[in-house]
Amino acid sequence: MSRNPDPARSRFLILSLVRLAGAFLMPFGIVIASGRLAGWPATLGIVLVAAGAFGFAVAPRLLARRWRSPE
Repeated sequence: MSRNPDPARSRFLILSLVRLAGAFLMPFGIVIASGRLAGWPATLGIVLVAAGAFGFAVAPRLLARRWRSPE
């Protein structure tokens, strides 16, 4: 194992984890918003769905654009 890891590999891992976290947040938010978990406010579920959708669709693109190599 090398001491100097490849930045592309670590960035790919981060992008994958961000997308995976978003994919897990959306169904959890839907369950909360539907009222199936007693004691959890529906607005929290809606916020989690929105955050999950952002994390799944938008955040990886923003990170990839930020990490893009200069021309």
